[in-house]
Amino acid sequence: MSDEIVLVERDGPVAIVTMNRPDRLNALNRALRAAIVKAFAELAEDDSVRAVVLTGKGRAFTAGVDLKEAGETGFALGADGGDIDLGKSLAAFPWPIIGAINGFAITGGFELALMCDVLLASENAKFADTHARVGIMPGWGLSQKLPRMIGMSRAKELSFTGNFLEAETAERWGLVNRVCKPEELRPAAIKLGHDMASCDATLLREYKRMIDDGFSMTFAEGMKEEVRRSAEHAASVTAESVEQARKAVTERGRGQN
Repeated sequence: MSDEIVLVERDGPVAIVTMNRPDRLNALNRALRAAIVKAFAELAEDDSVRAVVLTGKGRAFTAGVDLKEAGETGFALGADGGDIDLGKSLAAFPWPIIGAINGFAITGGFELALMCDVLLASENAKFADTHARVGIMPGWGLSQKLPRMIGMSRAKELSFTGNFLEAETAERWGLVNRVCKPEELRPAAIKLGHDMASCDATLLREYKRMIDDGFSMTFAEGMKEEVRRSAEHAASVTAESVEQARKAVTERGRGQN
């Protein structure tokens, strides 16, 4: 097995980023966080990348912040400095991030999962928010993102109990898009990445940005922003390019029937 704590592989336009500390359940120590930030920064500069699959090696996606290390260095996430700000790094990544949740995604690991654009889960996946049990406040967005994804009451149940959420229930609650057999998770995530990568590159990047920007606005503000950006983009579209794209979409649809 490679000694690298983050493995980066390529399948055409899809990059696969794998956290590689299986003996520690991919606990997010400072070195691993820095390696993830570095990997995404480099992939953002690669003009051939159009989607990323983020997953973990072994039994866990990630069990969260390395509490042993944090006990020595402090639990404030800001103590790392901006150079290894996971939330900022993944939020700034221009292309879709598919989280392939292969096992445990606990507390900080749950937060890392929520930084992805789309989640697929193995049947072995389990989510848990143990912040209230460990005695640490979330700092990577879980308290705000989770209620918006699965509803306030369900989010409070998870956060106020620290109980595990099984993959099947996570799918039913809308946290993950679908559940796969363990051996099918990675291929399914890569295929989804290729589906995304086959879209118009400019639209793919700008559509992700518009959805993310609108998420922080009121509904009315988001609607106005969509109209503004739509009009702005329309100026660069020609009838010929739309017709050509329409034919490709029709042909692709026939192949999916």
